[in-house]
Amino acid sequence: MKRHACQPRPDWREKVERIGLTFHSHESGPYWDESACYEFTAREVSELEAAANELHFRCIDAAEAVIKHNWWQRIGIPASAIPVILNSWERDDFSLYGRFDFAFDGNTPPKLLEYNADTPTALVEAAVAQWFWLQDVQPHADQFNSIHERLIEAWKRWHGQTIHFSGVKEFVEDEMTILYLRDTCEQAGVKTKSIHIEDIGWDAQKKNFVDLDHADIAHCFKLYPWEWLWREEFAMHLPQERVQFIEPAWKILLSNKALLPVLWELFPGHPNLLPAHDSAAPLGSRYVRKPKWSREGSNISLFENGTLVEENGGNYGDEGFIFQATAEIPNFSGNHPVFGVWVIDHAAAGLGIREDTRRITGNLSRFVPHFFT
Repeated sequence: MKRHACQPRPDWREKVERIGLTFHSHESGPYWDESACYEFTAREVSELEAAANELHFRCIDAAEAVIKHNWWQRIGIPASAIPVILNSWERDDFSLYGRFDFAFDGNTPPKLLEYNADTPTALVEAAVAQWFWLQDVQPHADQFNSIHERLIEAWKRWHGQTIHFSGVKEFVEDEMTILYLRDTCEQAGVKTKSIHIEDIGWDAQKKNFVDLDHADIAHCFKLYPWEWLWREEFAMHLPQERVQFIEPAWKILLSNKALLPVLWELFPGHPNLLPAHDSAAPLGSRYVRKPKWSREGSNISLFENGTLVEENGGNYGDEGFIFQATAEIPNFSGNHPVFGVWVIDHAAAGLGIREDTRRITGNLSRFVPHFFT
């Protein structure tokens, strides 16, 4: 693995905006950063792909253990959600996508940091923006990236149905992610409609969720976490299960950092896992504390010699924390990359890299493209 300094394309802003990456910059600088790129060998790409394929099914094993042992309180699941999760699990409801975040140095096996299995973003960057960058900058190289094609193929099973696509108003990254996913769905020949989460209504006579045209919502992709849905006013109607959500309710078990200690208990010493526990004691004086529920690195804390050395702010942690051994994240001239492997329809499909000068990846960490030879 190598990190290269690169000359950005002169018109890179216009090019990424044309394919939907309108949130390429922020007040502190670029979010999409093509002043650098990562080069991999085919072997290294194969290791990342194999790790994601392996851990996806180990996470499903861990979710099954949660159900078997009734560890709902342990992982912070509200009681009202349990029947919905169980029904969704038994039906094996359709799951579209997720993203594993790995620490990886190219020499030792990839180590799981967390699984963003419910509402992962950085999708437009990984699926589209870096692919067009590759055609312009490294046209003779390859890229770990079949995300776009795999999404279209996954949606094809919904032919003849209508899927609503929903997210929060005025969140630009979320809106562009939803727009991209909706486009892949339509390329698969599936009808789509748009509605914001705030505009979903409940029709008491129909006993069903409806859109602003009072049309029934039968299938709904939601870029909105399940743990937030259960706090909404309409959550009282969710147990009636009149809508098939994507991601399904059972994915709340995987997109939960409390699953990390369960994974370690079931598969101790697994080469792709870091030791993780419900308390810090087994880890000694060097560990990472993570909220059971958290987004974009919020409220994650790094401890060394028992002392807090780095922390992200945020509003998470009310449900409790888990504790994970620290990972050896590479340092490329002060840049620390995290490798996000996308899983589409239960199989690894591509790679996106975020890096930061800090050791905890956050919302403003830069996205850097990659290629392999």
